[in-house]
Amino acid sequence: MLAFELLAEQRINEALAKGELSDLPGSGRPLELGDDLLVPEDQRLAQRILKNAGYTPPEVGLRREIAQLRAELELLDEVERGPAWQRLCLLMSQLSLARGAAINLSLEDRYWERLKARFAGSAEDGAEEGAGDGGGRGPAA
Repeated sequence: MLAFELLAEQRINEALAKGELSDLPGSGRPLELGDDLLVPEDQRLAQRILKNAGYTPPEVGLRREIAQLRAELELLDEVERGPAWQRLCLLMSQLSLARGAAINLSLEDRYWERLKARFAGSAEDGAEEGAGDGGGRGPAA
């Protein structure tokens, strides 16, 4: 696959150098990303109405709040961090319930390990504590 990618990249660069890609239709105009090609045809109208009305699914709202709280957690002092951590645990539980399954945070292992280490007081303590707890799959240490 790597050879194919290199060949494709080389051909694209050659075409750019020759100017073959400069007069393409739509050149210079922004991409139209609002098309609903991936939404089933019978759901497009409803989806568009909800989108235009500013509706977002509850899961999206929860995820936004979780992301915001994670960013704020880094900046809080010891006194404020406890309640924020509890709020984060509550939001993660609500998101799990909304999805009907536990959230798999295995992709965010490094974040959770750093967070646990910060709460444990040192990077070494946090790394040892988190070693056998399921790979950082949730906010509970």
